[in-house]
Amino acid sequence: MQASLASTRTRSQSSSSTADVIFEDAERIPNKKHPLSQYASPTPEAALKSAKLAALHARLSLPQKLPLQTMARTLVDPSADSNPNFNNAALAQLGGSIISYHVAEYLLCTYPRLPMTVLFSAAYAYNGPKTLELIARELGVETAAAPGSEVDPGLLQFSKMASGTKIDEFGASTRPDSKSFYRRGMSSRNVYDDEFGDTIPREREPYEPLSTEQAYAGFVKAVVGSLFLHAGREQAKRFVKRHILSRHLDISSLFQFKTPERELTRLCQREEFEHPVARILSETGRHSRSPVYVVGIYSGNDKLGEGAGPSLLEAKIRASVAALKAWYLYSPGNNVRVPSEMESKGAREWEPVHIDLGEVIH
Repeated sequence: MQASLASTRTRSQSSSSTADVIFEDAERIPNKKHPLSQYASPTPEAALKSAKLAALHARLSLPQKLPLQTMARTLVDPSADSNPNFNNAALAQLGGSIISYHVAEYLLCTYPRLPMTVLFSAAYAYNGPKTLELIARELGVETAAAPGSEVDPGLLQFSKMASGTKIDEFGASTRPDSKSFYRRGMSSRNVYDDEFGDTIPREREPYEPLSTEQAYAGFVKAVVGSLFLHAGREQAKRFVKRHILSRHLDISSLFQFKTPERELTRLCQREEFEHPVARILSETGRHSRSPVYVVGIYSGNDKLGEGAGPSLLEAKIRASVAALKAWYLYSPGNNVRVPSEMESKGAREWEPVHIDLGEVIH
């Protein structure tokens, strides 16, 4: 009977072997194995006894208003515990919306002339799943080998996707034209797709395994959502500014022009500027193997951009690109006010921000 009971015992990922621990001095210490539990995730009471969870709470400089029980809940993905009362699905949904809102208002107010494609790319660079995974790893969040009630509440728990699993590029989505992706233009991306311009997949089953990247991203979103619920919108906004918006992003590297000269001509025509003209500013080594030409793009007496290249055509193209970037990257400054500042008590009167006509469509 005892042998049959011993055979039914399972070994957890976070606990040590069921055998006794023997030290070098041959002292035998009985191993206190965690009892079997019927729960899919650690209980709220276990969160109060986890040193790893308390250290994570302190490392993130979270306010005391955010209890350790809620902090432990942010580390439980729906794939580990499908019960919505104990996983972070609702918190991640709320936190993801808050993060997207603050990133969008920052980009729109700081760079009001960004084209939509660049705006989507910048938003993805700030709060996409890859960036959120990097943030979570930098914060010291570790993953459990497998979810379970005996796992330390300070570990991120989720059902890991098996290695070699094929992830379809286009699966089931919420778009009405999901079978006709050739119609997926910029206008439809604004209407049907998410904040990154990507298709919104249909809801998956809670118990389905997912990638580590998605699990880490869900944790960061859940932390922001829990801060909003327990400590208020100012604490959630402060977390977004410290860990997300504080990162340096070279937005000029996100541009990719197909016909910069033509687009610059259309831009000058729309803004009623004089027709752009290319002029040679300097050159060297015309008859050598490595000549260098410096070309400037002028609209009347105003120089719009300057570029250098091994040929006159290359220098002209680079000058046109520089002129377009100078236009699209206009910014009133990093201290520009955003709409969320009006939610604070005692906020001064709102001053309208610059609103541009938009990108050039040609």
